[in-house]
Amino acid sequence: MQVLDTPLHDVKLIQPRRFGDDRGWFTEIFNASVFAEAKLPASFVQDNQSFSMKGVLRGLHYQLVKPQGKLVRVLSGHIWDVAVDLRRDSDQFGQWAGFHLKPRNDAGELELLWIPEGFAHGFLVLSESAEVLYKTTNPYYPAGERSILWDDPALAIQWPLDRLDGVSPQVSAKDSKGSTFSAAELP
Repeated sequence: MQVLDTPLHDVKLIQPRRFGDDRGWFTEIFNASVFAEAKLPASFVQDNQSFSMKGVLRGLHYQLVKPQGKLVRVLSGHIWDVAVDLRRDSDQFGQWAGFHLKPRNDAGELELLWIPEGFAHGFLVLSESAEVLYKTTNPYYPAGERSILWDDPALAIQWPLDRLDGVSPQVSAKDSKGSTFSAAELP
């Protein structure tokens, strides 16, 4: 397994090794000892899966009190995934990074994205539909759930809206009522 650095210090792209022959291939997506050796979480408590149509934008989500680290994998389709550093003591506080995620990247490698606790997370579906699976380090905690507006000018996230063929992003009613970054209740 390769663990690759990204523009955000603690956000990592993970490329599991695939073993294949003329029948297909096999890979280990998660192994607690391998993750621990790579200084990644070795324990996850919840798996979530979403299915979304093109143009759906989910996020930017985070939790107070019980923050979630997320190991994100796209099972089908193509998303643009975003992580925003919300850690006040980080030298990258308020910075974001975006990643094109598919079942396999353009080089044919599997890719997972590790987003640690203390980050907001969101994604935009660029294909006709997408299925996303992610493991979390803490369970969903409704009382701590928060959202920052995806289009907050203070963050200036460069969402690839041109890939939506003129359609506006579809955001849930809850996400459309998110706070601005400057007014957000942060961990």
